[in-house]
Parts: sequence; C-alpha cells; structure tokens
Amino acid sequence: MLDVSVVIPVYNGENFIKQSIETVLKQTYPNIEIIIVDDCSIDNTKKIIFDNFNSLIGSRIVYFRNKVNRERVFCRNIGVKLSRGNFIFFLDYDDQWKPEYIEKSLKYLRSNYDLVYSFPRSFINTNGDLIRYSKKPLKSLEQIIFSGQIGYPSATGFKRLSFFKFDENFLFREDWEIFLRAYLLGLKIKILDNDTVLMREHSNRTSKTIKFLEASLKVYESYKNNIPEQYLPYFLFHIGETALRYGDLTKGWQLILKAFIKSPRLLKDKRVTLSLLKRGFRIDRFFKYRRY
Repeated sequence: MLDVSVVIPVYNGENFIKQSIETVLKQTYPNIEIIIVDDCSIDNTKKIIFDNFNSLIGSRIVYFRNKVNRERVFCRNIGVKLSRGNFIFFLDYDDQWKPEYIEKSLKYLRSNYDLVYSFPRSFINTNGDLIRYSKKPLKSLEQIIFSGQIGYPSATGFKRLSFFKFDENFLFREDWEIFLRAYLLGLKIKILDNDTVLMREHSNRTSKTIKFLEASLKVYESYKNNIPEQYLPYFLFHIGETALRYGDLTKGWQLILKAFIKSPRLLKDKRVTLSLLKRGFRIDRFFKYRRY
C-alpha cells in the first residue's frame, strides 16, 4: 500500500486544476498518489489534466469521472474508496500547498493523532498572488472546533483507519461537521500553525451563497443537544453570527443572546463586539435574505 493519497474533487476547474496538481507533485514527501474525481465537468478540465499529466495517469495519478454530477462530498468519499494510501489528504481544485505541507503533517499522523489540520493563514487570488495573511490568534482546540473556525478540506489530513465519510446531508458545511463528529467520537485532533496551505479566494466559493447558511442551520439542529455544555456558547454564537451575515437577523440574534446568557464573558471578546457591529444591523441583507 502507498503511504499518502491526495484526493482532489473538481467541477469545471479549468482555471486552477493544473496548479493544484502541480502543488502535490512538488511536495517534499515523495511517496504520493493523486486521485482526481471529476464531477462531470463541462469545461476543459479533463483536457487540461490529460494534456499536462498524461504520462502520470495510471501510475501516480488516478483519474475518475462521475457518470452524473454528484457534488463534492460524494467526490471526496469515492476518491478515498479509490485510493490506496495509509494517510488521506484532501485538496480542493482551486487551492494550493507549500512544498513541505504533507511532510510536516505526517509527523503527527504517524504518531497518535487521527486527524491533522493546518490552520490557514495565507489567502491568494486567482493569479496565485498573496492578498491576505490572517493573524488570528489560535485558542483551544475546543474553541476552534465549536466556534466553526475549522473545516477547509485543503488543510485536512486523516489516518486512513480513522477516516469516516463526509456526510452528504451537510453539503456546504460538511467540512466543519466532520470535525464536530470526530471530536465527539473521541478522535485525536492536532491543530498545526505552520502556514503551509494557500487558500484561493474567488467569487465561486460556496461560503458566499445562501446555501452556506442553510447548511449551518442544519448542523445546528443536528448537534445542538450533543455539544458539551461548556462549549455550547461558542457553537451558538457561530451559528448566530452566520445567520446575521446572511441577513437572518431574527435567528441570528436569538442564538447570540442564548450564547451571551450562557457565557457573558463572550462580550469581553473584541472580535465578538466587532462582528456584531459589522453584521448585527444589516437591514439590507435582511431584505435580501427574505427573497430566498
């Protein structure tokens, strides 16, 4: 069995798929296979893959095309099923890694951790240029998980024996839900702060659509009774803040007030105050939300 498998789901990724594959091939750790799951792209994705990497397909690269469009959750799961690696990493077709990403992650996966997450710091534009660097301070593992500050698949690696499927019921928040589930099931999770993931910002990211809010509320309904009491305020505030961002002011303030009642200390957090000032009174977004 190979050591590392990298699963790349792609749909209409002609602008970025070449760069994402190259970023895997340039890793300092050599024993890697790439599983590309093409979700019935209708652009030049397949042509770009075969034009640039034809000599590797069937050896280092496995190309699989779905018969019908199945969305990214299915693609990641079928990619794992097709893979052979002892360790599974996920890379979205529009993101990139620094060369040492996998090597640094494996150090912990080879020990007693089931799951590693490299906290994203660097954000790039469509040309691959750095446009933003996050200086957000990292707090406890629990606060990071229950406040929704985790989830990018491109920053996530599993031991194969510890991986369970992404849940298609939570499409658009499946990447956060799998961490909630992992923690509640007792998996050992390591957060790395080594700036080895390059997240690409563009207008087609799903976090910019109303489906992101709908999926967040589905996570809330499914997990609200399972969150440990001491971490529930973080969870409530995150869902409430997300609702405010999309203009659902009623739901947003209801959840945020519940969070404050359970933990008044949240009010001392400057980030919390700034977020409420920024999002809590956006009447324009309220009317936009009502149109859906």
